[in-house]
Amino acid sequence: MAVITKMRGYPIGKMSLHTGVNIETIRYYERISLMPKPDRMPNGYRQYSHDQLKRLAFIKRSRELGFSIDEIRGLLGMVDQQGVTCGDVHQVTVEHLTSVQDKIASLRKLETALIGMASECECGDVPDCPIIETLFDDPSSASA
Repeated sequence: MAVITKMRGYPIGKMSLHTGVNIETIRYYERISLMPKPDRMPNGYRQYSHDQLKRLAFIKRSRELGFSIDEIRGLLGMVDQQGVTCGDVHQVTVEHLTSVQDKIASLRKLETALIGMASECECGDVPDCPIIETLFDDPSSASA
């Protein structure tokens, strides 16, 4: 396999291979302007720069960390501006962290509820199932 240099650029397949981002996802990021449109070769194929490769890796890593497309757009907007401070990026990160912590707390409550439901079941061959009964229970009647 030929080594791709920064001078020659990257076709979309190599971008996908280097970053692990699906080709259709790369095209989607272009359509929604998260990724800039690449140059085109005379044959019409996309040709990405090394900076675009780094940007795609940034997007992928941000998605892995749970940032939304809008949050990533905001972060990239900061990167693209001159004069952005680490404090600005920190604020976005802290807001995202708070959201993740809230989701974790909700998932822990969900886990507790499911453990409780599963512990009531004896896995027998009888038609009455406490899990089904719990799912049919009216949650508003529990507090009455």
